[in-house]
Amino acid sequence: MLRSVRFAVPALALVLALAIVHSLQARSPAVPASDAIVLHAAHILDVERGTLVSPGEVLVRGNRIVEAGSSVAHPGGAAVIDLGAATLMPGLIDVHVHLFLHPGAEDLQTVVESVPERTILAEIAAREDLMAGFTAERDMGTEGAGSADSAVRNAIDSGLIPGPRMRVSGNAISILGGHEDAIHFNPAEHISSNATYANNAGELVSVIRQQVKEGADFIKIYQTGADRFADGTFTTPYQYTEAQLEAAVQETARVDKRVGVHCTGEPGALYAARAGVASIDHAYQLSPETMRIMREKQIYAVPTFAISEYFAAHADSPTAAARQRAMLAFHAAEFRKQLAAGVPMAVGSDVGPFPHGTQAREFELMVTYGMPAADVLRAGLLNGARLLGWQDVIGQLKPGFYADVIAVPGDPLQDISVLQRVGFVMKNGIVYRR
Repeated sequence: MLRSVRFAVPALALVLALAIVHSLQARSPAVPASDAIVLHAAHILDVERGTLVSPGEVLVRGNRIVEAGSSVAHPGGAAVIDLGAATLMPGLIDVHVHLFLHPGAEDLQTVVESVPERTILAEIAAREDLMAGFTAERDMGTEGAGSADSAVRNAIDSGLIPGPRMRVSGNAISILGGHEDAIHFNPAEHISSNATYANNAGELVSVIRQQVKEGADFIKIYQTGADRFADGTFTTPYQYTEAQLEAAVQETARVDKRVGVHCTGEPGALYAARAGVASIDHAYQLSPETMRIMREKQIYAVPTFAISEYFAAHADSPTAAARQRAMLAFHAAEFRKQLAAGVPMAVGSDVGPFPHGTQAREFELMVTYGMPAADVLRAGLLNGARLLGWQDVIGQLKPGFYADVIAVPGDPLQDISVLQRVGFVMKNGIVYRR
């Protein structure tokens, strides 16, 4: 999560949240899958090849895809859903979300909002993301709500609430006085950090073990902060040494898990790449050596342009807005260098500080800043599935994969903004939006 100016949450947030939950459920109940469903549309996206096949059909039985292509078998009694001129494609993946954040009060949520209240709001956020076509996500830290994201994930998996498939990290990890510590308040008030403290390798291992015990699927570590950008020069202090990050990576590997880092620049990015993290999120600035290691080890960069654009549009002063726009331009230029160097990319938006359900804008911005649409779709779907550890079951419309299917009104290879207008959502063989 990147910082910007925040405002207080309305006092009636909890009551409003409950009302919204009931309202949304009444308007858009899930439709259970029949024994067999055939989805038909004008086109279907072949993600690997970066082409459309016309027409497009997907045969679903239960929660799995049986066939996909220009035509499929139509078993007797199968329900046929004709989506007309739309394009069928896999459900979207966002590898950097914050279910427990919402616009307006990010830095004070641990003070103003209770964990139960934030959990209710997170359930609403999960539903908004699913209805926008995001069928799988990686929650990059609850920002002070501990392991509450494990409860949300489990409720989704149990069918109690609608939402994407989730990989969750619990509370992220940071140092005393670091990126997520409440250092702008009176120290005597002991305002809680939005992350869990770990100040050395031993403490990192201890915190990781606790988070795994509480249900974390992976570990999120803040590796840099606070960022400084002036006169075109970007700097950011690192928080952990290479040896400390190596200890964290080794501990997570011991239990078959991985580390993702918030990391905006050097030398923290180099330490993270050498340590062997799974992803470097934000990645404003990467040195040639860091990019070489990331290409060699297949460590994903996750640019998170959408949050920067939102902060620039919602800054509290013209000066702050100009600074955000300059930072975004710097980031875009560095992104183009990373593409030229062959750094592998995944798509993550940092949604939360901006409204859930709107984060498909990230795909469009990656195209705007120089990545071909077919490559952005591969980054979002193929690389996203790999980063989540689900490369054999999501991210493509193939036999045996989960029936996570969306439909968009047009050709995403020619106009990727159609991802912001998803008209049909199926997850796990259940239709949630039609």
